[in-house]
Amino acid sequence: MYKLIGVLVITVAGIGAAYFIMTDKKEKLPVLNPNELNPEVVDASVRDIGHGHTIGEFSLTNQNGETITENEVKGKIHVAEYFFTHCGSICPIMNKQMQRVHRKFKSNDDVKILSFTVDPENDTVQRMKWYADKHNASGNNWHFLTGEKEDLYQLARTSYFTLKPAEARNLGDAGSDFIHTNNFVLVDRELQIRGYYDGTNQAEVTKMMHDMEVLLDE
Repeated sequence: MYKLIGVLVITVAGIGAAYFIMTDKKEKLPVLNPNELNPEVVDASVRDIGHGHTIGEFSLTNQNGETITENEVKGKIHVAEYFFTHCGSICPIMNKQMQRVHRKFKSNDDVKILSFTVDPENDTVQRMKWYADKHNASGNNWHFLTGEKEDLYQLARTSYFTLKPAEARNLGDAGSDFIHTNNFVLVDRELQIRGYYDGTNQAEVTKMMHDMEVLLDE
C-alpha cells in the first residue's frame, strides 16, 4: 500500500515538473522600447525611453467615416502600417500581404489592423473606402485611417517609429517630409511594440502571423 502511494506521489510530481518545464519554454516575444531602436527613426522627445513605451493617443477617421481612437485597440493586438492609396511601388505588395493577415484573423475580434495614410490630402474618407473595398476589408477589424497630416506623422515618429533613416533626416525640409516605409508593426494588448516585419516579404509576414498567435496566447 505504502509502495503504491509512493509511486503515485512520484508520478504526480513528475507530471507537475513536466508541466512547469513546458510552461517555462512557452514562446515569448520581446517588448521593444525606443532606446533599443535605430535612434535616427525615433523622435528626440522619446529617444531615451528604455521601459514602458506604449502607443500614444490618437483620433482619426476610418473608411466608413467613423472616429477611431487608441481605445479601439486597447486590450487587443494590432498590426499597423503606413501607406498611401495611389502608391504604385511597395504599397500594393504590402496590402496584398495584409489581405492574408485579414483573411486569417478577420473573425477574431481580438485582432485589429490599422492602415494609416501618409497622404491625407488625397486619401479622403471616400478614397479610403474605395481602397478598403478593393482589398476586401470586410467586418470591423481593418481600419484605413485618415486625418490631419501632423497627427498621422506625429504618431509615426513618437509611437510606431516607422520612418526610414533618410526620412528622419528630412524632417526639417517641408518638401521632403514624407513617410514611405515597408514596415508592419506588431503591438500587444497593452499597446507595447513587440515586433517589426517587412510587409513586402511573404516569409516575414508569415512569421508575423505566427507571432500574432503567440501574443493571443499570452
